Amino acid sequence: MGVKLGILGLGTVGTGTVKLLQDAAGRHPLLQEIEIYRVGVRSLAKPRNVQLPTQVITTDLEAIVNDPEVDIVVEVMGGLEPARSLILQALKNGKHVVTANKAAISRFGAEIFTTANQAGLYVMLEAAVGGGIPVIQPLKQALSVNRIHTVTGIVNGTTNYILTRMQTEGSEFADVLADAQRLGYAEADPTADVDGLDAGDKIAILASLAFDGRIHLQDVHCEGIRQVSKTDIAYAEKLGFVIKLLAIATNKVSDAAQLSIRVHPTLVPKAHPLASINGVYNAILVEGEPIGQVMFFGPGAGEGATASAVTSDILSLVAAVKSNTAAPNPLLTCRHEDYCQIAPISDLVTRFYARFLTQDQSGVIGKLGTCFGNHGVSIESIVQTGFQGDLAEIVVVTHDVKEGDFRQAVAEIQSLAAIDSVPSILRVL
Repeated sequence: MGVKLGILGLGTVGTGTVKLLQDAAGRHPLLQEIEIYRVGVRSLAKPRNVQLPTQVITTDLEAIVNDPEVDIVVEVMGGLEPARSLILQALKNGKHVVTANKAAISRFGAEIFTTANQAGLYVMLEAAVGGGIPVIQPLKQALSVNRIHTVTGIVNGTTNYILTRMQTEGSEFADVLADAQRLGYAEADPTADVDGLDAGDKIAILASLAFDGRIHLQDVHCEGIRQVSKTDIAYAEKLGFVIKLLAIATNKVSDAAQLSIRVHPTLVPKAHPLASINGVYNAILVEGEPIGQVMFFGPGAGEGATASAVTSDILSLVAAVKSNTAAPNPLLTCRHEDYCQIAPISDLVTRFYARFLTQDQSGVIGKLGTCFGNHGVSIESIVQTGFQGDLAEIVVVTHDVKEGDFRQAVAEIQSLAAIDSVPSILRVL
């Protein structure tokens, strides 16, 4: 007996998934046992890149999640609603769910997974983070025997593409963004990408798996890349760094009960494994005990890559359905119900890069040093790099310091008469 799929959405990911399932030769033999039973679309008139029988396609999405024949619902429509409601309805009707929807999972995960657990059902989300890169299942299974202390990722292809081009071309952010939009690498409204919100959704999901607890999305500190200038990229290069938008979750803060989860542009040492991840590629570095470092690298988006992740989840569910055991497989279910305690960003201990524009007068560097010293900020390097008009440009890199102390020092520095502005402050890995 075949396993019947109801697919919600036939955009890029839905189309890729249907293509993969229709071309099962040479892939895992279980794929032969899957029937594409219903596919929900917005418009029947829209031309498609896949051939499906007319009776399979419908605009009635609720009918799919309510159909007793459907075993697995595959949600690849995106957005918050009606995706959330349809996922919950599918679970209430006893159907397993596969989703690629990081926004819905990061916001409504507690409700969705509680509903699934109560019903003894699975919600699979490999495609929600990192496109085709297998990272969700490894965190749930192969790596779950480790004590994971840090997950660091380049998980947004649009921002990585923009920063890579700024680095290689010496261009400004606005020019590269406009070009990326023209080429289709950036959305017409790029807010979710360039302001770090998409990466915030993804690191919340990864942290929840790595640290075995639910995450309040509002606790994730998000900064985007709009303020990164070609000047900073050039100075980073001279200092031996590249600038990447990193999503970082770590439990290496002073209080073991608290995590630090954040997204921000970061100076990454050129020797670091993430420094060489360029263009639209994604990579996730997991560090734990006893394994050490493991890195997952690959295409972070695209029809084929995301379809690979969605279909791998479908395959896992088909195996579960066919094994037909009453008790759910504990390696596939969501096992955490408590929320993680997340430290405020002011408690973060990290290194900083700061660029100051100052009046060209003697003693300014000494005054900067004094202000930093007043707040316990230890300086690794401080150099006057040149001039912008009649203003001197001074670049400072600190040793590890508590963020709150660093910000207080900068506030004191900004009140000095000799300081014109602080054009950029970036964290250093």
